[in-house]
Amino acid sequence: MTQKVLIVDDDHIWLRLIKKKFENYAETFTTLTALDGKEAVVSLKQNMISLVVTDMQMPEMDGLALLAHLSENYPDIPVIIMTAYSTPSSKKTVLDGGAAGYIEKPFVVEDLAKKIIKTLQKETEGGTLQTVPLDMFIQLIEMEQKTCTIRVFNKITENKGILFFYKGDLMDARINNRQGNEAAYEIFAWDSVTLAIQDECAVKDKKIKGELQAILFDAMRMKDEAEGAPEDFEEDPPSPKAAAKKAAPKKAAELSYPELLRQKYTAAAGSNASLEDIYVDDSWFELLEHVKMIAPLFSAGPLKLCYVNRGERLNLIILPGDEPTVVAVTGDCPRDQVLEALRK
Repeated sequence: MTQKVLIVDDDHIWLRLIKKKFENYAETFTTLTALDGKEAVVSLKQNMISLVVTDMQMPEMDGLALLAHLSENYPDIPVIIMTAYSTPSSKKTVLDGGAAGYIEKPFVVEDLAKKIIKTLQKETEGGTLQTVPLDMFIQLIEMEQKTCTIRVFNKITENKGILFFYKGDLMDARINNRQGNEAAYEIFAWDSVTLAIQDECAVKDKKIKGELQAILFDAMRMKDEAEGAPEDFEEDPPSPKAAAKKAAPKKAAELSYPELLRQKYTAAAGSNASLEDIYVDDSWFELLEHVKMIAPLFSAGPLKLCYVNRGERLNLIILPGDEPTVVAVTGDCPRDQVLEALRK
């Protein structure tokens, strides 16, 4: 994913020169330009910008005003301030105002390029994933209460979106100038994506309304409606038990392991009232393989089990093996005690 850098300066000639010079870094970032802060604001609405480099002194809307606008509306976008009138107090002012960097004019173009590249690298400090399903990864973030910013690249449409998480809670989402739930619904409906993870979240105020699981479910429903569901579509999905019987019927030789799990569950929960069913389902192989692949991002050890919150009446505990075993439980299941017992 090539990142976009917006250069803002009222000097036409210098802008053309720097844009030409930065063609040498086209594999790392592409350059957009604006002649003042007002033009920059328009460009920010139309493009997914990764970094802004702006001059301090400009007509219409200067660098400080643009920095304030970015801090308020695009807190995740770092800003590098350029100035030909540097003083210790001015440098302190812009850095205290949220700027990520500061460079004095005149400067060597390569020095600015190094600052840009170093700053851009923070976007992927937590790693990049190519094949992991977005909904599954998001549920892991919620479960692990991870704080991060996820930049999502739609490999089909080449659209880009951003998701902001603080301790597992979805704070905001953005696609260009669209924010909040509207942007989250669209991003969650993307099928083929690349994820870039940054291990921090600049958003402090929650703009997302509703619970994450409900938003994920609504996004899938809206996607199905947009694609046109078949006439005999069932509003309520089949139970995990019915789906498993259809996909992979139980065999008598497999009963011993489920019965062992049932005993562990009853001992941990005090009863089996919250236990709906235990069954074998090979369709979970792919999920387990993806979890194994991304586990190092969460500093996790060997995969013992996977808890899936589907936003429905039943949640699932998936245990790996030659044939994945599913433990379907209701929402009142004492999750921590049960997981601890089953992982042993």
